[in-house]
Amino acid sequence: MVHFRSSINEARTLQAELNEIRPASVAITQANLLNVAHLPTLVAETVGHFGRLDVLVNNASSFFPTPVGDFSEEQWEDLMGTNLKTPLFLSQAAAPHLRKTEGCIVNIVDIHADRPMKNYVIYNAAKGGLTALTRSLARELGPEVRVNGVSPGAILWPEDEAWSDDLARQRIISTTLLRRVGEPDDIAKAVRFLVEDAPYVTGQIIAVDGGRSVHL
Repeated sequence: MVHFRSSINEARTLQAELNEIRPASVAITQANLLNVAHLPTLVAETVGHFGRLDVLVNNASSFFPTPVGDFSEEQWEDLMGTNLKTPLFLSQAAAPHLRKTEGCIVNIVDIHADRPMKNYVIYNAAKGGLTALTRSLARELGPEVRVNGVSPGAILWPEDEAWSDDLARQRIISTTLLRRVGEPDDIAKAVRFLVEDAPYVTGQIIAVDGGRSVHL
């Protein structure tokens, strides 16, 4: 089940591409994840369509700067909502079904949860909370459900003028030990490893960042 908020055309395109590879394997559903009341419905739709729930990937995220002295409560609600509140309440809604299948949860965190970016104080705090939530849920939901996280580094450049400067990008690349940005497939492979090939791993967060967190 692929969730989207407003990008229906992109969701339908992805659905068609994946269903061409494996027929009838993908469905889509729309919801505003900031509305906690919608989250049990997302889970119910998924179980109703597929008959079971094996994995929850908490991937949705808002990302924008909030320098001290220039942020609002609305920005707090947005960043904390998508990056921390939604994963918690969606995990709670999914937990009974994941227990039945001995499934797992994978949270997409961020290396900046541990190494904060300047001017992104609320985002950093939200991802730091998601780090703690990942470990807390591993304790709460074990032994039936495993809970882990993946922390991306430089994978895709944000669609923001602040990140469009080539020199700024090169500075970031120079702090990765592999001297390059990663690909979305690098994150997908890490998630798949935690889902399929790591039955004795829980409460852990894997940095997929080309070694940048070692250098910073």
